[in-house]
Amino acid sequence: MNWIRPDWRLPPGVQAAISLRSGGVSQGDYASLNPAAHVGDDPAAVSANRALIRQQLALPTEPVWLNQVHGIAVARADQVLGVPEADASYTRESAVVCVVLTADCLPLLFCGDGGEVIAAAHAGWRGLHAGIIDATVKAMNAHQLQVYLGPAIGPADFEVGDEVREAFVNRHSANADAFVALAPGKWLADIYRLARNNLYELGIDQITGGDYSTVRDPQRFYSYRRDGARTGRMASLIWRS
Repeated sequence: MNWIRPDWRLPPGVQAAISLRSGGVSQGDYASLNPAAHVGDDPAAVSANRALIRQQLALPTEPVWLNQVHGIAVARADQVLGVPEADASYTRESAVVCVVLTADCLPLLFCGDGGEVIAAAHAGWRGLHAGIIDATVKAMNAHQLQVYLGPAIGPADFEVGDEVREAFVNRHSANADAFVALAPGKWLADIYRLARNNLYELGIDQITGGDYSTVRDPQRFYSYRRDGARTGRMASLIWRS
C-alpha cells in the first residue's frame, strides 16, 4: 500500500491521504515515490511521481505545492499563482488540494467539523515554535476543528539542544513535558506532544495521529535525519470533492 489514510472521522466530501516512499519511479537515494522538486531528484521522475499521486488518489486538480521555508505564512490555496513561499495552505473551495511535504518534520491536516474549510501545515521545530499552527488556525477561522498529526520524527529520535527546549518552555511551561534529558545540554523532544500542547492552547482537542517515527521505518518513510540531504519527501494531502 502506497498511502496512509488518516484515522479520523471526516465530513462527507472531504478526503485525506499521506504518501509513502513506495510505488514511484525515482531511483537511488530518492526511491521511489518522491514528489519533492527541491531535493536534487531527477525533475522528470518528480513529475512522474506527482502524476502517479494525482491518478492513484483521483485528485480533482493538481495539488497546490508550496515553497516551504520553516516560517508561518499561510496561503489561500484557491487563490495562489505559481508556487507560494508558505508553510501551510487552506481553502473553503471544492476541488482544491492542499498539500505539504515532509521527511521528519510534522505534517498537520486540519478540517472544520462541517467540512467547510480544510488546511495542511508543515511544522518543523522552528515553524512550530514561531506559530505555524496558530497562523493556520487563525486563517481557517472555523468554530471547531479536528486535526490529524501525520508521520514525523519520533520522540526517541529527535535530539535537540538546550536552546530548543528553553525556547519552547519559555513559550509555555507545559512544554516541559515534551522533553526528556539525554545528556548534559542534550534532550529528546516529542514534536507530537509539542503540537498537541499548542492545539490544546487554542482550544482544539479533536486530535488524532502522532504514532509514527519516520527515522525508524526506512521501508515506508523518507527521513532527513536518518539519510541526510539526499532523500525524498512524503506528501500529506487534504481536499474536498
